[in-house]
Amino acid sequence: MAENRSPHGSLDCGTMPITVPHLHATRYVQPLREGGSLPAVVETDGAGLFVTKFRGAGQGAKVLVAEIIAHGIATALSLPVPELAIVELADRFGQSEPDPEIQALLKASRGLNVGLRYLDGAFNFDPVAAHDVVETSLATMLVWLDAFITNPDRTARNPNLLVWQRTPWLIDHGAALYMHHDWQSVNAARVTTPFPLIRQHVLLLRTGDLDAADRDATAALDDAVLEEILASVPDALLMDPVTGDDSPDAATARARYVTYLRTRREASASFVAAASEARETLREAPLQPYTARR
Repeated sequence: MAENRSPHGSLDCGTMPITVPHLHATRYVQPLREGGSLPAVVETDGAGLFVTKFRGAGQGAKVLVAEIIAHGIATALSLPVPELAIVELADRFGQSEPDPEIQALLKASRGLNVGLRYLDGAFNFDPVAAHDVVETSLATMLVWLDAFITNPDRTARNPNLLVWQRTPWLIDHGAALYMHHDWQSVNAARVTTPFPLIRQHVLLLRTGDLDAADRDATAALDDAVLEEILASVPDALLMDPVTGDDSPDAATARARYVTYLRTRREASASFVAAASEARETLREAPLQPYTARR
């Protein structure tokens, strides 16, 4: 892929069609014991290392579905995200692992999982030390994204950003789109509501013109793009027998996500206004020191 520059000063992923490569895991390299999902660095067949989340962990397949959808939306908005892949675990993968917890996790995750390209040498974003790598345009679009997908995990304590080659990269969106854990409670009011947790966003005070970002984002995320993003989600993850969608088939499940995202996009003025109000409230409040992640 050509290294075109986006308006945010990062790789322009939005110039290419949304594609998700399908890779096979060949070796379990190293666990990453942050959070409860036990992701790991996994070597794949000729494609290098991927930080992989497993369908057998935590809330299962829906976390992986959220990762794919959030990654597709971020890509369409030309935000910097590591390459995403479907990582398949064969039946015998991980049988030699000495840790029984890891072996049980891998056994429960046979089949399709989701990985992000391992960025060798990347370090965790520090909201104080790394402030100079975040441009206003990037911060603004990122706040729009997180309000749109209801992502609670972009706080100073847990920013889910890596700095690699002096560019911040978005990672770990499994907690986003949390409405899909309880579709029965999703109604019109809930779909169009503002996102109150945006006031805790690590980059909220660095945003610029949120209304302009809203116009750009809603134009980029037309119905065809949303449908393309959902088409990239494998049936096996959507309809996982343990934690998958309760729709009768994958096509119905995809249509439900597209309807949700389209309706939320059309009501974006509500969450944009809430983000702007939260930003002004923060600007008027006394400065508070950031709390670093432990």
